[in-house]
Amino acid sequence: MNPQAEELNQVIREVSPAVYEMLSGRGKDIFFPKKGILGQTAEAKGTRINATIGSAIEDDGSPMRLDVIASRIHLDPSLVFPYAPSFGRPDLRSKWKSMIYAKNPSLGHTEVSLPVVTNALTHGISIAAYLFADPGDEVLVPNLFWGNYNLTFSNGFGANLIKFNLFKNERFDLEAFESKLNEGKIGKKLLILNFPNNPTGYTPTQTEADAIVSIIRNSADRGNKIVCIVDDAYFGLVYEEGIAKESIFAQLAGIHKNVLAVKLDGATKEDYVWGFRIGFITFGVQGGTPELYSALESKTAGAIRGNISNVANLTQSLLYTAYASDEYDHQKKAKFAIMKQRYEAVKKALNEKKYQKYFSPLPFNSGYFMCVQLAGGINSEIVRQVLIQKYSIGTISLDNILRLAFSSVAASDMNALFEGIYKACEECA
Repeated sequence: MNPQAEELNQVIREVSPAVYEMLSGRGKDIFFPKKGILGQTAEAKGTRINATIGSAIEDDGSPMRLDVIASRIHLDPSLVFPYAPSFGRPDLRSKWKSMIYAKNPSLGHTEVSLPVVTNALTHGISIAAYLFADPGDEVLVPNLFWGNYNLTFSNGFGANLIKFNLFKNERFDLEAFESKLNEGKIGKKLLILNFPNNPTGYTPTQTEADAIVSIIRNSADRGNKIVCIVDDAYFGLVYEEGIAKESIFAQLAGIHKNVLAVKLDGATKEDYVWGFRIGFITFGVQGGTPELYSALESKTAGAIRGNISNVANLTQSLLYTAYASDEYDHQKKAKFAIMKQRYEAVKKALNEKKYQKYFSPLPFNSGYFMCVQLAGGINSEIVRQVLIQKYSIGTISLDNILRLAFSSVAASDMNALFEGIYKACEECA
């Protein structure tokens, strides 16, 4: 093992033996190379003649660039063309951390790590798997989940997804969740919680969220070491009262010494910048110290360094500039209002009683999506094909469920969407 990795491991073991046990073999071995080329480059920063940087510099000291590109970007070239750190831009990391506390006031004085910038959520999932999942490990997910979990944890790292039933009586199935979490021997457990859920668009009520946290705490009391990966891709898009408004990360971050909360979030859906590919990974554990978090951040940055090197400087700079703007909050509220209007149009359209003959909605209250369960005997894939070919309507087929992204449908088109589904089901029944 590299001595720099062992130094980080020693810090983690001293502060939190439980967190050390949660790390995968790769997670234990990884480190951010502060010595060697990167260390020598850092030491040379500010020198008059700097021949360490692996990028081209103009004679005036500014980044070398093509005007056909630079003329289209209204930012200082130093914020665009140089490499960003593998950890992410320091100003953006600090800003996102302050935004996490602002969005989740119940965090209070619970100390969490400084977010590390990832190449959006998919990359964040991959980094979490790198750090915590060994081949053969079991990862607990709901039976309705984002397909990238399979590609990353199963295909990429050899872990096994273990599913629990998501809904019972139109609510989160707490009994199924508790049973699966405590199944098997005491030891390391990996868990993914994704709210608002993709594909269903469901976020637990605050009462349900409290119960989920209680179940995790009780499991940790039994001796389980739980890595709780919180996928907050659609954070903030909650449209009903009584639904948990804060991330469940806020309740998990300091809940128990045996629970490491790993928050994966980003600007992709929250700020409607899908192509920017900017996400964050943040850690929280009871008794977490700056030294522990610094070690975890270094391991994370090491995994990023060895995978994609760093995330684009341009999009990080654009986001930081946006967050500093007085117009940001106002514009974000305006887009949320449009999303809520579309959600309400879905709810209104589903009041049509005749639809119940062929399909019924799964519980939904937030996010980008909702799902309809087709009646028995109706094949969702055939319905999907009919919708495309005859009604010019696109949907996603998932095991006799149709997933509908109401986020991409104008409120005025919502009735036509469900009427088309009804007619296609009628033809296929």
